[in-house]
Amino acid sequence: MSEESAVLHFSTDGIATITLNRPEVHNAFDEELIERLGDMFEDVGHQDGVRAVVVAAAGKSFCAGADLNWMKRAAHFTEEDNREDSIVLGRMLKNLHAIPKPTIALVQGAAYGGGLGLVAACDIAIGVKSAKFCLSEVKLGLLPAVISPYVVEAIGVRACRRYFLTAEVFDATEAHRLGLLHDVVEDVSHLAEARDRLIDQIMKNAPGAMADSKDLIYTVSDRPIDQDVIEETAERIAARRATDEGKEGVQAFLDKRKPNWHII
Repeated sequence: MSEESAVLHFSTDGIATITLNRPEVHNAFDEELIERLGDMFEDVGHQDGVRAVVVAAAGKSFCAGADLNWMKRAAHFTEEDNREDSIVLGRMLKNLHAIPKPTIALVQGAAYGGGLGLVAACDIAIGVKSAKFCLSEVKLGLLPAVISPYVVEAIGVRACRRYFLTAEVFDATEAHRLGLLHDVVEDVSHLAEARDRLIDQIMKNAPGAMADSKDLIYTVSDRPIDQDVIEETAERIAARRATDEGKEGVQAFLDKRKPNWHII
């Protein structure tokens, strides 16, 4: 392939945009794209200058799932080959999910199978009104195994019990109702506006506090509110108040000025 399957761009204000760049096949996943995305997500996650990560796609579709030629090759894989192949996909999604910065998916066209998993692994997702979604694996005698932790987290068990089993195509309105999309815009031309509004809001917030907030969610999610949780959350806020960010943020509020991370 003459062009890169995914492109990384850094803006001067610290926004990393990763764009799936296989529009001729609706940005479908193959081995190269999955591995490249996994490396990119890991890289931006460790860069201090990155304030937010945008996941976008070139062309008519966000990601149509598995590439046909990749599926043809996988048809001849052994069980061990398939396991190793799936581990690479799992690493890619985990690297995205674990990025300690806000992540934003911009969705147009189809987001099927693994493409839907990519959306679910982001913190925030914005889709155009015409976007379509599908967990189509059971039509092929397969199951959405590797993406399931992120999809279940995003839309809940009850919705998964329907859409994992029916493989129905659903629209952006339904994706919004389910919680997969946070906002729906009229068309692709409005995606950038919605993105910029979110980034403007994110840039007002302390980078370390946002990273710790993401970790807090993972820590308390689905845990009983017992003494251990009470003590752990108390320790976390006490530690954050003692950080340079915490001190700067409170002092800036008292001084009625913008904190030093507020660059817009």
